Amino acid sequence: MGSLSNYSEDALLGHLFTSAYTAPAGIFLALLTADPTSGDGGSITEAANANGYARTAISFGAASARKVTQDALLTFPAATGSWGTITHWALTDSGTYGAGNVLAHGAFSSSFAPVSGNTPKVASGQVYVEITASSGAGFTTATCNSLLDLMFNGTAFSSPAGSTYIALLNATASDTTTLATMTECSGTDYAREEVHESGSASSPKWEAVSGGATQNGAAIDFGTVGSGGWSEVVATAIVTAATGTSGLLLGFDNTNIVDQTPAAGDTVQFATGAFDMSLS
Repeated sequence: MGSLSNYSEDALLGHLFTSAYTAPAGIFLALLTADPTSGDGGSITEAANANGYARTAISFGAASARKVTQDALLTFPAATGSWGTITHWALTDSGTYGAGNVLAHGAFSSSFAPVSGNTPKVASGQVYVEITASSGAGFTTATCNSLLDLMFNGTAFSSPAGSTYIALLNATASDTTTLATMTECSGTDYAREEVHESGSASSPKWEAVSGGATQNGAAIDFGTVGSGGWSEVVATAIVTAATGTSGLLLGFDNTNIVDQTPAAGDTVQFATGAFDMSLS
């Protein structure tokens, strides 16, 4: 399985909540002689820049089920000497040795050791990157597919940063729930609450992304419940529209919500840091 690097986690979370990410012109596969996991892809042990070795462009099929997969046989240049024992791979946004950012990394199903006269190949499907699902809370499958396609296929996905809202739900959500199919809370004076992008003069806002995570930097206040009260709240969602069903449902949380039915005169609020989001 391929894992996103810290760089990618920050870039893609930033695309959702702080600032747009620009996809690279190409993605390249680097061959590694050691496991990069300890550095989470930020520092890699690449085959030596000698004996014909070079990073090679790689392509992917459209993201599906939170995963993007290599879609064609990849052929490296012919080796003119030993490249060492290749155990792992990394995806980079530069074809130049030692340059660019590591986007993802993983292990080959079996190691190989190219020597002079070999033309190393990586079969279609060997390299893939997946964003794992979290039970009861997390980003929707549609959101994850869009992020993966943005980074690895250059597919347009407009940044929703600056237009994200917290909605209260009257029924639990799932990986496949959309803004149009979610069951939203209702009642007098209920409205979705905006959380602004990092750097905004308004509050609450998302904190700057760091370490593959971001949080709401101030309390999210839904105000005072109006007459008649609101329907039961059992989940929350992050959406991209203040009203209606024309936007996206980016993520949801069924797990960290105490089911309750707000009564008239109650105040509804999420504390600073209550929405602690990460990507892996």
